[in-house]
Amino acid sequence: MQQPLEILKKYWQHDNFRDPQGEIIQSVLEGKDTFALMPTGGGKSICFQIPALIKPGICLVVSPLIALMKDQVANLSQRGIKAIALTGGLSPDAISDQLDNCKFGDYKFLYVSPERLQADWIIERIKELHINLVAIDEAHCVSQWGHDFRPAYLKISELKKHLPYVPFLALTASATKRVQDDIVTNLGLETPIVYKKSFFRENIAYMVFETEDKLHRLQQILTKNPEPSIIYVRNRKSCHDVSQQLQSLGYKATYYHGGLREKEKEANMKAWMQEKVQVIVATNAFGMGIDKVNVKTVIHIQLPENPENYYQEAGRVGRNGEKSFAILLINKSDIVVTQNQFIEVLPDRKFLKNVYSRLNSYLQIAYGEGIGQTFPFNLNAFCWQYKFSVVKTYNALQFLDRQSIITLSKQFSESITLQFLVSSKEVLRYTSLNPADEEMVLAILRNYAGIFDMETAINTNLITRKAKTSEQELLALMQRLQQKGIISYTSKGADSSLTFNEIREDDLTINRVAVFLEQQNKIKLQQFETIVHYATNTNRCKSRLLLDYFDEEKSKDCGICSYCITKNKKSRNIIDLAQSVLQLLEKGSCNSREIEQKLELSSQETIYVLQLLLENEKIKLNTNNQYIIK
Repeated sequence: MQQPLEILKKYWQHDNFRDPQGEIIQSVLEGKDTFALMPTGGGKSICFQIPALIKPGICLVVSPLIALMKDQVANLSQRGIKAIALTGGLSPDAISDQLDNCKFGDYKFLYVSPERLQADWIIERIKELHINLVAIDEAHCVSQWGHDFRPAYLKISELKKHLPYVPFLALTASATKRVQDDIVTNLGLETPIVYKKSFFRENIAYMVFETEDKLHRLQQILTKNPEPSIIYVRNRKSCHDVSQQLQSLGYKATYYHGGLREKEKEANMKAWMQEKVQVIVATNAFGMGIDKVNVKTVIHIQLPENPENYYQEAGRVGRNGEKSFAILLINKSDIVVTQNQFIEVLPDRKFLKNVYSRLNSYLQIAYGEGIGQTFPFNLNAFCWQYKFSVVKTYNALQFLDRQSIITLSKQFSESITLQFLVSSKEVLRYTSLNPADEEMVLAILRNYAGIFDMETAINTNLITRKAKTSEQELLALMQRLQQKGIISYTSKGADSSLTFNEIREDDLTINRVAVFLEQQNKIKLQQFETIVHYATNTNRCKSRLLLDYFDEEKSKDCGICSYCITKNKKSRNIIDLAQSVLQLLEKGSCNSREIEQKLELSSQETIYVLQLLLENEKIKLNTNNQYIIK
């Protein structure tokens, strides 16, 4: 039998395991149920892949993340290891063929979603396979106190009855003590060996900076740290906007979000991975399976929704062990605005019932029917018809998906993509010659940054509302523009598919799951309050604030976060600072930003000393908004 280190070197070209990978692998090889809590970047997949390769048979991997399943299957295939994923969209016949391949084709890994295990016939087919290990990824989903509870995970424990001698390995990157206890209980792990890697990352400096000019602060950070960086934003439009702003300032930057085509995602990620660009601006769709060791900075320019997401995204820096920075930029309005937006898009019981009822009407599902039926589905068209908020409706549908009431394909992209092929001057010339088309063209240009540079997905409902026109007129315009060589565009029809997993029962269906919705909303609000506390607390080490959330005690401060640096920094005498500012202004006028940079002051010091000098009439502002000696 090959040894774990031999397998590691053969397929992954590493000489040693990270702590505690080796111990987890040994526990699994000894046939013991095992629970591994390993923060992001700890190498969880190795912990089940290596023992599965050593033991005869096939490893069953349960994961809720379709993109991660596809990514891992692709990575294993590149290493010459045979793996299959039963992803969405496969017919029963196709699934049956795949399971035949697993049985007779010498495959080593079978990836399935927890929802697949709800089908009795799939369980019967799995029982026919020589399963050597059951690995449960994202195991926190089994806890109703976790940030991503999925009831389908509760059924995984039933596999124990069918596979009594097969070890179970539960893996998660983030879980509080309460969630950890739930994982062990709800998965039916038998006296598991528990491995917990500390959440403390000694080389990461967690920084929170309050600034009114985030773009300027980004300039400072990226210039000081020219190594690879990730900037996280909350929506797709911000990806394009921030990327373009950085490019205009001379930085090499690209972007990544769920609405891009696969080729664009691959090209943009490859450019960043190969360091042809310094910065990738991304939504939280970016990160799964990314293991770039020399990321120097991860910057969030908007508040994340919960500590788990923030910790995982921030944890993509410094995997080479060198000092790195996880930075959160905030301003005074961020918290109120984000909190209002966050609360407004949480669906309550009443809204969920309304969406579910309208959905059945929209797709013409009769009461007591619908199970197993799949429909093409356009989210924007549905929301437009019933005047629903798109984001709030999507959250409601996601909840129904997690409860296994429906299956919603996650490949959301708008039904039409287009790109302008001529310069902006030529477009304006066209609108001046065709004034009837001007409102529609301007509506497109105002709402979609980057549409001259790449194919961009557009929401036709949004454009027709802004331009006060009909969809037929908009489509006719695009056909005319394409014929004249001004744009290229493609039309796709529906932007996703939706499958009903249960018969329609209206209130009976929603009342059964509404208690989980209310509980999860409560948890989400508590988690958001924790993030706000992390961002605004000025009396505790930032690293320890994160460790507090994950129920991990640390006896001393990290020494390198924004709190620790401020605490340890000798306070400078305000009179000396004022004198330095006056000496600088004697050489010429400066704005506040120039004063801050030239004297290496903090933004708080700059504001305070300038107010003091203004109040004492030592300085004044000129017409160019610069400070001068009075």
